[in-house]
Amino acid sequence: MTELAEKLHAAGFLISEANGSRSRDNGILVSGQNLGAGAVLGRTATAGTIAAAAAAGNTGNGTMGTLSVGGGAKVGDYKVIIVEPAANAGVFEVIDPEGVLVGRGNVASAFAGDVNFTLADGATDFISGDLFTLTVSQLTTKYKVLAPAATDGTQRAAGILLADTDASAADKACAVISRQAEVNGNELVYPGGITATQKDVAIAQLQAAGVMVRL
Repeated sequence: MTELAEKLHAAGFLISEANGSRSRDNGILVSGQNLGAGAVLGRTATAGTIAAAAAAGNTGNGTMGTLSVGGGAKVGDYKVIIVEPAANAGVFEVIDPEGVLVGRGNVASAFAGDVNFTLADGATDFISGDLFTLTVSQLTTKYKVLAPAATDGTQRAAGILLADTDASAADKACAVISRQAEVNGNELVYPGGITATQKDVAIAQLQAAGVMVRL
């Protein structure tokens, strides 16, 4: 008798989800991929608007140069805070809308990451605590298979593909489990070559978003 192996089917990895469609997002799978149900996905920003505002109490009078969103951008307010002031220079930290440190940079040098900008030095130097708010809105994002070594946002696990989706020829609409759900961790599909440590990180990222991975 021929032994048959059951293929992973749409939503087969789900243990439970919220009522209605609260656990699901409509997404776009980037072209060049043909992924099955249960694939762990990362998310990358492809467009968005960003605006900068200096805190009213700033001492330094340097200004923000050209702004743009990076692949890992999130909707909300990023904080750029001077932490190591210096004459005609200084070091700042960039904090994302969820309060996570996403990088450190230098005054008068380009910063690239979730948000991209150059904070110019002014006639009056910055002091510790001087602050800028960068507000990201109207963000357009797409999904790719999780890529732990990437720098475009897809290095962070953002959801799980609900059903087989073939985007080999062009971007394709898809459904993604991204919150308020329990999933069977043994039925999730990770990229080839992922290490045990990288898998643990991805599971932690999913659980931080409200997707509980049961092993």
